[in-house]
Amino acid sequence: MTLFEMNNQTEVSEFIFLGFSNHPKLQGLFFLIFLVIYPTTLLGNTLIIMATRIGPALHTPMYYFLSNLSFLDVCYTSTTIPVMLMNFFLEKKTISYEGRLSQIFFLVTCAGTEGVLLAAMAYDRYLAICHPRQYSVLVSVKVGAFLVTGSWLCGLVNSVTHTVLAATLTLCGPNQISHFLCDIPLLLKLSCSDTSLNESVLHVASATIGLSPCLFTAVSYILIISAILRIPSAQGRSKAFSTCASHLTVVVVFYGMANFNYDRPREGYNLDVDILVSVLFCVMTPMLNPIIYSLRNKEVKGALRKLSGRWVFPANICVWINGLKTVVGGPAEWHSG
Repeated sequence: MTLFEMNNQTEVSEFIFLGFSNHPKLQGLFFLIFLVIYPTTLLGNTLIIMATRIGPALHTPMYYFLSNLSFLDVCYTSTTIPVMLMNFFLEKKTISYEGRLSQIFFLVTCAGTEGVLLAAMAYDRYLAICHPRQYSVLVSVKVGAFLVTGSWLCGLVNSVTHTVLAATLTLCGPNQISHFLCDIPLLLKLSCSDTSLNESVLHVASATIGLSPCLFTAVSYILIISAILRIPSAQGRSKAFSTCASHLTVVVVFYGMANFNYDRPREGYNLDVDILVSVLFCVMTPMLNPIIYSLRNKEVKGALRKLSGRWVFPANICVWINGLKTVVGGPAEWHSG
């Protein structure tokens, strides 16, 4: 686009979401589905956070990482779903310029932090299985806090960089976003100014914040699986694998969905497929994480029972919490109290 054409364009101040617009008759159904998903995600992740806080047996690095992962998932879904639910009732589904930047900032922060945090959790599992005798020394409280803080800093620095660069773009229209959220690649398509710097930074960030943690996690699990296979007894192998199975499942789901969401071919673009993939990555993954981590752990189940007795809940909710299998796996011999 020439300079003259750019000067004759009107810069847009609000953007229209086209997500789910292909199915106007299903708006009510979509609303009910996401209305169930959002509180389920909040409840599951909040219970994980509270359980790891009140249970002395859960005051270990593994559960500290898990509580931060749950907090990230709460933030992630709260960035997108409330706006989406509100837009189902609006004929014109818009977001302001400031709202666009805010959503990009929080989305990129949460996604980047979660990728690095999952790599830190893989390092924790590697040390626990491959170096169990030195684990309590190698992963102390300070080391755990350092890894979590580093994960958040990586996500924040990455997000601030992209948000500042996005704020410098000239967006002249069209102001329609073929999605239910604002993301950087979608924003670059709407720009009528030079996006070469944004694209270069995006590629660098994809390699450092996206690819590097993924490769680090993959190498960690290659070493973990190799160590497990060397355990002579079948019971020992099963016990060792059970300590990392939940995290491995979450890693596969997160990176699998992220790769399919951002790196799939754009030929034959279909809005419905694009929306479905993004829903799986941005909405379903945060809901599934506490479910995946809620298998066969007596410590968290006991913490939830203690939680239900400490606070005044209606009887039916107390019964539901006591029977809930929102629990996190971990070997009892690692508990430091």
